[in-house]
Amino acid sequence: MEEKPVLKVIVQLYPVIPAADEEERRQLRPIGRNPVRYQETLAGWHDIVRAADDLGVWGVATIEHHFHSEGYEVGPNPGVLNAYWAAITKKVRVGQLGYVMSTQNPIRVAEETAILDHLSRGRFFVGFARGYQSRWTDVLGQHIGGAATLSDGSAADRDNRKLFEAQVDLVMRAWTEESIEQRSGAWQIPYPPDTGGRDWPMAEWTRVLGARDELDDKNIIRRVSVVPAPLTRPHPPVFISSNSSLETVEWAARRGFVPAYFSSIGKAADHGPAYVRAAAAAGRRYALGENQAIVRWPGSARPAARVWRSLRFTTATSSSTSTRRSSAASVVNRRCLRVRRGRTP
Repeated sequence: MEEKPVLKVIVQLYPVIPAADEEERRQLRPIGRNPVRYQETLAGWHDIVRAADDLGVWGVATIEHHFHSEGYEVGPNPGVLNAYWAAITKKVRVGQLGYVMSTQNPIRVAEETAILDHLSRGRFFVGFARGYQSRWTDVLGQHIGGAATLSDGSAADRDNRKLFEAQVDLVMRAWTEESIEQRSGAWQIPYPPDTGGRDWPMAEWTRVLGARDELDDKNIIRRVSVVPAPLTRPHPPVFISSNSSLETVEWAARRGFVPAYFSSIGKAADHGPAYVRAAAAAGRRYALGENQAIVRWPGSARPAARVWRSLRFTTATSSSTSTRRSSAASVVNRRCLRVRRGRTP
């Protein structure tokens, strides 16, 4: 008997370095580099991840952001955190929303995420984002022509989209194909493209043990094989962070990716039907709301310590939750704080 669709909840954690108030934040500037406070942030964060696992939450995620000296979004390496979370949990899925692909090396992303899929034994999902914070996106993306965008339809926005889509496509190929080559765009594989890889001392071993067609008949490298392949076949679930761009939503629909709407309810209400239509045109059938995620920021008027005690009580008394196929996901953003010390973000 087919199971009924259920809502999947993902707790999205933003690593905010805690301070008693803005005055203390000024006194400790730049608090983003304060090692003691970052240790507190990690400890509180890991408590939340463990609680989510105990509560039967579908997934936990974080972000990629750099250079946040102010301490508000200190998230330079989501993959490392995902690996640790996988080690301290049993059921909850781990991931990120997501790798900013206008700044990344897609081969490294494919390798790292494949390993994370193995470390979590398949409890892993991958998010991709275009990048909107210019302070760091423009710096880290400079060598591949990546720059931040606010989805304004400008020439820079179009360049960002072209690069983003090409980068994600290369990750997908690295995950799913035995070997790959690339002759256009930001990456030439192998390099240099005209003469192939330079002298490869293990060519004879590659010929008999490596992927087929990596070498030509002169032992010149013509393709590369990205290893390992993900544990999840054909690849882990893919989420696409989207704020205002309908074009991104429709692109995700054609590929079967899950759009995560970092936008207003009204805009999500418009994008949802558009996603279903674009997916149908590509031969993918989804109900309204299926294979889509909406991002919400919850708030509490109660003191943080009371919220923490309530969460601990709920965790201790909750029974195991059955897992069923879901038609939609709800991403709940949680600003990370160490409530035991009574500090606020």
